Amino acid sequence: MNIRFFQVDAFTDKPFTGNPAGVCLLETPLPDETMLSIAAENNLSETAFLLKQADGYSLRWFTPRVEIALCGHATLASAHVLWSNGLEPRDIPLRFHTVRSGLLTAAGREQRIELDFPARTYEQVVLPTALRQLFQDNYSNAVYSHDRYIVELPSAGAVAAFEPDFQLLASYPVVITAPGDSDSPYDFVSRYFAAPLGVNEDPVTGSAHCCLARYWADKLGKTTFKAYQASARGGELEVELRGDRVLLRGEAVTVISGTFNVNHQ
Repeated sequence: MNIRFFQVDAFTDKPFTGNPAGVCLLETPLPDETMLSIAAENNLSETAFLLKQADGYSLRWFTPRVEIALCGHATLASAHVLWSNGLEPRDIPLRFHTVRSGLLTAAGREQRIELDFPARTYEQVVLPTALRQLFQDNYSNAVYSHDRYIVELPSAGAVAAFEPDFQLLASYPVVITAPGDSDSPYDFVSRYFAAPLGVNEDPVTGSAHCCLARYWADKLGKTTFKAYQASARGGELEVELRGDRVLLRGEAVTVISGTFNVNHQ
């Protein structure tokens, strides 16, 4: 069986920046173990698997280790693949049916793609011992949002300079964040460490901004943001909080296309 495959740099307009995602276009369902094997072979933070349905596409995402509940950059990459290859008309929003995050949509907004995702709430927490050891007293706030900790550092510079200890992070997905500098175009910056999912640091993370949107809306008293994820590759997002939804906007670039040759029972 040959499966059409694309590697796309998401949340960027330049190759070799942003977050690379795999996108597989399926003609028939695949066993979970085969999808996980493909994701492990890609060794990208996420690979998306799309299967055409009467009303859109079913969509699932796998890291090299596990299936995950929500992925922004691989969804953005999926929309980019469908539109840039003429598989769907760009003037009609795409509908993605997911098991763990419900219906997600993607719409064309000039050069950008706009994703409609669920917003995540948060609660104040005391950090676990390992994370207190990691951050010492060098943070100003800590909350828990859905499935990850958000730790606010004193400055954007502190976020960029942070050196993770992956032994201490082994059991905890953690977002670090800070307001943008006064001379920066960004309202806030972040980084995301997801060692328990097999991704030590994710370059640009849509799902993290589903958590950060409400956090920074409460902090800054606004609902639209320009955000930067300060990983080594870096990536930009436009973020808008609308009630219980988050709109994420960004661009994408295809860097690889081809086929997977897969034999399965």
